[in-house]
Amino acid sequence: MKASLIDMNVKSKHLVNSDLLVYGACISKEQPKLFKEISKGRLPLGVCLEGHHMNVVGFKIATILKTARPKSMVVLTVDGSPHCVQLHFAAQQAKLLTDSKIELSHYVVEKGELIKLTPESIRVARHLSTVEKSLRCKEGT
Repeated sequence: MKASLIDMNVKSKHLVNSDLLVYGACISKEQPKLFKEISKGRLPLGVCLEGHHMNVVGFKIATILKTARPKSMVVLTVDGSPHCVQLHFAAQQAKLLTDSKIELSHYVVEKGELIKLTPESIRVARHLSTVEKSLRCKEGT
């Protein structure tokens, strides 16, 4: 079953105690083999942040975390997209705001390769001054 995150009822029996894959909608079309592999045993919920505001998506995820209490959630997007990065921010923020104990994992696809991200990389990506300081330190300036 592949569904839309936005269209899924937050009280759906499919969400309760589930393992979720929340993914950038283009992934299933652009990377079908990778998508098939990572979606095994998970309920895939696609969303595109070009069409939905981050606040709507974050509110939906937070409500799912509070209402359905899924076991785990994997967030998967393409790397480098200013829209897709917001999905990672929204999921992390939803977990924080709901005090959810969900196992949350983040992945991006870059040049056909699946790359696991740490929660710290999501936090740093939100703070451009931290990114800048890190780059300056790396360059020795």
